[in-house]
Amino acid sequence: MDFLKAVFLGVLQGLTEFLPISSSAHLRIFPEFFGWEDPGAAFTAVIQIGTELAVLIYFRKDIWRIASMWVKSLAKPEYRGHIDARMGWYVIVGSVPIVILGIFLKDIIEKDFRNLWIVGTTLIVLGVILGIADRMSSGERAIKQMNLKHAGLLGFAQACALIPGVSRSGATISMGRFLGYDREAATRFAFLLAIPAVVGAGLFELKEIPHGENSYGWGPTITATVVSFIVGYAAIAWLLRYVSTKSYLPFVIYRIGLGALVLALLAGGAIAA
Repeated sequence: MDFLKAVFLGVLQGLTEFLPISSSAHLRIFPEFFGWEDPGAAFTAVIQIGTELAVLIYFRKDIWRIASMWVKSLAKPEYRGHIDARMGWYVIVGSVPIVILGIFLKDIIEKDFRNLWIVGTTLIVLGVILGIADRMSSGERAIKQMNLKHAGLLGFAQACALIPGVSRSGATISMGRFLGYDREAATRFAFLLAIPAVVGAGLFELKEIPHGENSYGWGPTITATVVSFIVGYAAIAWLLRYVSTKSYLPFVIYRIGLGALVLALLAGGAIAA
């Protein structure tokens, strides 16, 4: 892989990781459009570390507050009811499903789930679900009203994003909207919930970069990761401003359109699955 391709994929990752349109789908689809080889699940997982570093820096005050209060609550019972201490537990509980399924379904995720028929279909299906969830939601709950049951449900929704095309943020936001959370609360928790899973998966896949299937090597991978961090930071700031006043409808339309295009190209033999 040359460095221009790495920069392109880094920009693509940074733009699509936080928007509910599936970064893994775009990293699978666009190389196929351009006749490039599939970058592979390991490359995809590692460059996501860049975007999650953007989350860590953007939400550094929230993360520090949650982590410090959670640690205090372990030793001092009087802190256990504090929203930040509870939020720490919610992120932990919500991370369990994707960790368990990610370990047991690793081989299927890296091979079978990357089939473009699956990717195109999930883009459409989750686009419809996101549209319905956003339209039907009462949108009255704030993030401070989160509870353990909801954290578990949001965690299972996030685990669905192991399938390229689902979108980690899209699935979590959809569940959040179905549960009645406002757009900003659903989006913010989706970002926080993704940190343990994405960073863990990226670190786990580091060993595959030098010699894994479809390996692109360290140089392009590091380049793409740095670019994804820069672009991802800007994408977070933009999306949080956007959802405070507007709906997810443009993302719904985009998902359905892209999914339909992929399926049409596959049916016509223009691209291979």
